Amino acid sequence: MLYLLYKHFDINLFQYITVRAGFGFFIAFILTLWLMPRFIKWARTKNANQPIYSLAPQTHKNKANTPTMGGVVFIFSTIVASLLTAKIDNIFVVCALLTIVLFTIIGIKDDISKIVKKENQSGLSAKAKVLLQIAASLIIASILYFYSNLSSELYIPFYKYPIFDMGFFAILFWVLVMVATSNAVNLTDGLDGLATVPSIFSLASLSLLVYITGHAGLSSYLLLPKVTGVGEVTIIGAALAGALIGFLWYNCHPAEVFMGDSGSLSIGALLAYLSIVSKSELLLIIIGFVFVLEALSVILQVGSYKLRGKRVFLMAPIHHHFEQKNWKESKIIVRFWIIALISNIIALITLKIR
Repeated sequence: MLYLLYKHFDINLFQYITVRAGFGFFIAFILTLWLMPRFIKWARTKNANQPIYSLAPQTHKNKANTPTMGGVVFIFSTIVASLLTAKIDNIFVVCALLTIVLFTIIGIKDDISKIVKKENQSGLSAKAKVLLQIAASLIIASILYFYSNLSSELYIPFYKYPIFDMGFFAILFWVLVMVATSNAVNLTDGLDGLATVPSIFSLASLSLLVYITGHAGLSSYLLLPKVTGVGEVTIIGAALAGALIGFLWYNCHPAEVFMGDSGSLSIGALLAYLSIVSKSELLLIIIGFVFVLEALSVILQVGSYKLRGKRVFLMAPIHHHFEQKNWKESKIIVRFWIIALISNIIALITLKIR
């Protein structure tokens, strides 16, 4: 809508992606701040609380009455802000919004199943969830491959040229990136604000990368691949970051609301999407290092127990390991935030080391 003001009324200010990204950020932020307390009040009347996993640390028992599915609110705010500020006829914008919607629907289905059955493990089965994620990712990846100008070349950090062209296998690779990232963020969402702040950092870094990739001058100067039209997606990244900051107001320790799978799956999917369209899929490992760490801890724990009958950690994901070592929840959260900030700074440094 803001772009239409520039196009039809010659309001020059609104032609700039950075300006519209700023508006998108604040619209999503303010809308989330306004809607969230109303959602929390409604969720409490409906008893839509987060079921606590029976094997979770004992300190989690006092969170049993905390409303969940707050992700629906900040995703709604993100979509509204994006529709008001981004160019909707842009294929990359359409795919970004579709990514958010599809993964939010999967998360809502899982959250509602848990709420209705009052059991943390009674949502979608792991197999059903992964199959739905694969299907959603396949739709997005196929649209990007067949209908956009996004190349299928693979880039790595610290090297300015593509290492090879993945061809049709790019679709499979992009599906893997989206499914893995959405699940990694989902695993991280176990403490108050633990997934929220690293997500904000990652969105900031990836939105910057997307903007550079879509900018002819900056991409040439920094020796990054140029993808025409992709810069518009910066607005959606900024909108979700703003919405998450609004959500953090209520999600910081002690949390008044949880994001649920409806929030974590869609955040992870959009992070993956931003890395794909900015040709930064492998750099995402550094940008989302906290999410990688959480996912790896689960893989190591399960693998070690099945192969050796022994656990690597006291409990997985790794944030529960530190809880079992009697670290205060606030200390775990802040230290993970610090790790996330440092990893994103390192990732941005790589832009000049190529």
